[in-house]
Amino acid sequence: MAKRLTRHGNSLALVIERPILDLLGIDADTPLEISTDGRVLIVSPVRDGGHEEKFKQALEDTHRRYGKALKRLAE
Repeated sequence: MAKRLTRHGNSLALVIERPILDLLGIDADTPLEISTDGRVLIVSPVRDGGHEEKFKQALEDTHRRYGKALKRLAE
């Protein structure tokens, strides 16, 4: 999807359509993190640390349960 920036006072704004906002669970109150790798602009919703902590715990559980098998598969 190609987009153009629109003027918003002395700044430029990126308008994101409702279906995309709904898909990502973003609304006007969602804080967004904006970063770049020097070539592209990355806009992502800031999520609470709970999701990251749950992911880390699931990763540790998976490693504990299947670590040996995964290591053998990697060889």
